[in-house]
Amino acid sequence: EEIREYEVLYETLKECVICQNEDRSVMVEPCGHFAYCMPCMEAHMARSDPAACPAPAELSCLPRSSTFCIDHYLGKELVMNLLVLRFANVCFGAIWNRHYIKSVQVIFKEDFGTEGRAGYFDQYGIIRDVMQNHLMQMVALVAMEQPLSFSAEHIRAEKLKVLHSIVPLRREDVVTGQYEGYLDELPPDARGSKTETFCAGVLHVHTPRWDGVPFVLKAGKALNECKVELRVQFHSVPGVVSALRDCTANELVVRVQPQEDIYWKVQNKSPGLAFAVEQMRMDLTYKVHQDYDRMPAAYERLLLEALAGDHSHFVSEEELEASWRIFTPVLRDLASGAPPDRYTCGGR
Repeated sequence: EEIREYEVLYETLKECVICQNEDRSVMVEPCGHFAYCMPCMEAHMARSDPAACPAPAELSCLPRSSTFCIDHYLGKELVMNLLVLRFANVCFGAIWNRHYIKSVQVIFKEDFGTEGRAGYFDQYGIIRDVMQNHLMQMVALVAMEQPLSFSAEHIRAEKLKVLHSIVPLRREDVVTGQYEGYLDELPPDARGSKTETFCAGVLHVHTPRWDGVPFVLKAGKALNECKVELRVQFHSVPGVVSALRDCTANELVVRVQPQEDIYWKVQNKSPGLAFAVEQMRMDLTYKVHQDYDRMPAAYERLLLEALAGDHSHFVSEEELEASWRIFTPVLRDLASGAPPDRYTCGGR
């Protein structure tokens, strides 16, 4: 049924001027339900199994050069800054690997529920709505190798290598939940829903740089706070002297929203005559810098780039397919398994 809806859409677009001359076609997330129904305008559906869902001929009216699949997180200032942070600072370049990094967390939290959108949200769930697209794009930017340039072609090529190196998630790799009261927000005939409003999962990137480093994705609604952030946790200092044995490990935090921020947790001697060590933050809080008073919104930036024909911060067909390959097995298992655990609104 969903595939047929896309075919109708393609047929309609074929008859419109949007498919002609210098017009741009823009598709926004969320992108489908499983690997075989990616609704990106340029996607050849079910490439892995063409017989199951052949690509409609109408796709020919949407050339790749003028098709843009938006993941609006790629237009957020701090997400765009990840490549500069990594590749323009020698201090991070040298330690950005499994020898120094213990784990990577990508966290999405909202302190509210569906806010009247339960009917829409129930079709997708938090995995499809947030993890499969937004958080996976952040994982790819954190884990990718330096591209040959910052062109769309080279950035996408390196992100795709990361996505291909991740083993598909299994049921035992994830924990799901549903906040209390969620079912009451749904129509009566949908109150047996098993849609997850919280999920935590562990990914493993099988490359020489990241082998053995867990990438933990967490996303949920009706939690204790609203934030999106990346947390890179480092190993403790080996062979440290006894006076520093109790020091906590370093951590780099990139706060995407709200109040954009980058801070580096380091150990520092407390001022005074006594010898004491405390953890402090080396902080780059964007709002305190006058030049950052007006940062463009993500969609504003991406729509301007689409008009300019720049694909650098848009998702390719191959990235979508690779990302769905990671999540489709566990989504099918969850759909046929037990309902998610219940959790109280306002929890962590």
